[in-house]
Amino acid sequence: MKIIITGATKGIGRAIAEKFASEGFDVAVCARSEADLATFKKDFEGKYGVEVLTKSTDMRKKTEVLAFADFVRKHWGEVDCLVNNAGIFLPGSVQEEADGALENMMETNLYSAYHFTRALLPTMLAKGSGHIFNMCSIASQIAYPNGGSYSISKFALLGFSKVLREELKTKGIKVTAILPGATWSDSWAGADFPESRLMQASDIAIAVWAAWQMSPAAVVEEIVVRPQLGDL
Repeated sequence: MKIIITGATKGIGRAIAEKFASEGFDVAVCARSEADLATFKKDFEGKYGVEVLTKSTDMRKKTEVLAFADFVRKHWGEVDCLVNNAGIFLPGSVQEEADGALENMMETNLYSAYHFTRALLPTMLAKGSGHIFNMCSIASQIAYPNGGSYSISKFALLGFSKVLREELKTKGIKVTAILPGATWSDSWAGADFPESRLMQASDIAIAVWAAWQMSPAAVVEEIVVRPQLGDL
């Protein structure tokens, strides 16, 4: 089995990679940092003994997104699971956020998933199976203060997931939108919260794995996961 995860060297993406690799999946990942990718490859090959493909990719750039897809296709004849995880959060209100914030987050959070999925769908369609996970957010459902263009991009990503689900339901390909609340990652480094206030990245990975394991007759369309004490 083979899984591709974008932006997977840290946080939720890495946790998902850890879970699937521990179950014997070969893993293909991208990130911008060559050093992070080299460390990832060494760690996973040593710990899990699976094949690991890595490629430095800026997911804001369509040419690099397509190059990563082409790189994976040349190494693997087929893909079983795709996780569109790459994303960026820049805080700010619509009125006050920096010029270009919307373009930046739409390119990273939506366009990357759109172009990458389109490039890899033929491999899933050819065999009539596969599972696509899109990393949305609670911000895909609720606009919150200082969410600005981030919420706009995540609402759009949820819409993309709904469209894919409708288009692919008769093709044997599952589509799941993941909507996590606050989860510990590098973006929360230094935050003055008790560890229990935010979810662990591994919590999201467990939910993704559970959705993957279902029979071909069932699909989890949306996974909504929140901290026990509620949103921040």
